[in-house]
Amino acid sequence: MKRTRKRTSLTAVLAAALLSIPLAGCGGARAGDPGTVTVTIGYQSKTINTVTAGTLLRSLGYFERELAARGEREGVTYKVKWQDYATGAPITAQMTAGKIDIGSMGDFPLLINAARGTQLNRPTKLVSVTGYNLRGGLNTIVTGTGSKLSALKDLRGKKVSTSVGSAADGTLVRALRQADIDPEKDIRKLNQQPAVGASALQAGSADALSQFVAWPGLLAFQDRARALYDGAELDLPTFHGVTAREDFAKKRPGVLGDFLRAQAKATAYLNERPVAAAESVAKATGLPPEVVYLYNGAHGIATFDTTIKPALVAALKKDVPVLKSAKLVGDVDVDRFVDDRYVKKAYGDDYATALTAAPGPPRSELWLKGENKTRSFATPAGLLRHAAAQQGKVRAAYVPDTTTGTPWFADKAVWLADGTKLLPFVTPSAARAYAEAHPGARTVSYNQALKQAS
Repeated sequence: MKRTRKRTSLTAVLAAALLSIPLAGCGGARAGDPGTVTVTIGYQSKTINTVTAGTLLRSLGYFERELAARGEREGVTYKVKWQDYATGAPITAQMTAGKIDIGSMGDFPLLINAARGTQLNRPTKLVSVTGYNLRGGLNTIVTGTGSKLSALKDLRGKKVSTSVGSAADGTLVRALRQADIDPEKDIRKLNQQPAVGASALQAGSADALSQFVAWPGLLAFQDRARALYDGAELDLPTFHGVTAREDFAKKRPGVLGDFLRAQAKATAYLNERPVAAAESVAKATGLPPEVVYLYNGAHGIATFDTTIKPALVAALKKDVPVLKSAKLVGDVDVDRFVDDRYVKKAYGDDYATALTAAPGPPRSELWLKGENKTRSFATPAGLLRHAAAQQGKVRAAYVPDTTTGTPWFADKAVWLADGTKLLPFVTPSAARAYAEAHPGARTVSYNQALKQAS
């Protein structure tokens, strides 16, 4: 907002005095309670690729335990204040106001966080990563189940809902440009919060929806949408990360280190007990566990690792021009924004090894009713054979897209039979592209695929 330049000298003095007062609950001791320090965390409960720095971490209590131990050593009482938001924008607003110490958000919001912090002289730092997908599969464009749209080119002249400034908006812009569609002139973009966009799609006031985790998977699971474009087709990493105010990090590096150690423990918990983690997140957010597992499972769309990988930093640099073209940021010094000193120290001697680790090959997974674990299969056909023998007992089945590797619900995938091979795809356009290159491949329903596999 613009403010009038006309101020009295008294007003200026008062403003300066107010800015010099430590903010309560933001890494400093409260007035009247010098022995208590409140650390405020901004998170997005339903953006479930941030759970190791938010929803799951909160439920496990790891950060509180780290701070309790620190408090005993220092003779100080530490308290954690968790603040839940739908997107990264309000977290950034609160951070630049000095009211949130640590926040988590997606890659595009992280860049806006960096830009706003610099602009308002409240610099922030990217200090760790939560979940990532090296091809971009965390974002998906979906359309209604009864829609006639079947490919990206069909969006020309249509109304598309997204959240401007989000990673999902970046996926939309990039995908349209690759399809020679001008994202500003050839579609009508609706700037909406995810829940509003989902309702608009259902009501028919939007023809398609481009959103981040977990909205596309949720709508597909609920039979309210089907995938139109898999963000992994861009083959450009997307991720979520943790940002901290620079002044907080300098004032309380030990507390930030405690947070990152707690995040590492939450990450280990998720990777070692993925079903239990999915159930915990589902309980806290109201999302179906099957949807949470699609993204956060053992072979889910996201990989969880706190290290700041060079590929993710390189992707951030490629994201800057997209945000600049939308006039959401100016220049962003990504190298200055990224600060891996704290996570390196918290991680320990294994950081260099973990930094080079990469996700394993895609697998298919079957989750049976009444079981607290999933069964993994090397091929989709292997999963289908087992699922066919467990009729009525299947809670969820996940298969990787044949070309991108993006996991999707087996019963929502597009299936092709190519000789004896049964091949799943997230989108109809990907299946068509394969069929055109492989004469003889034909579309089959999920039930037909089950029968053929058995």
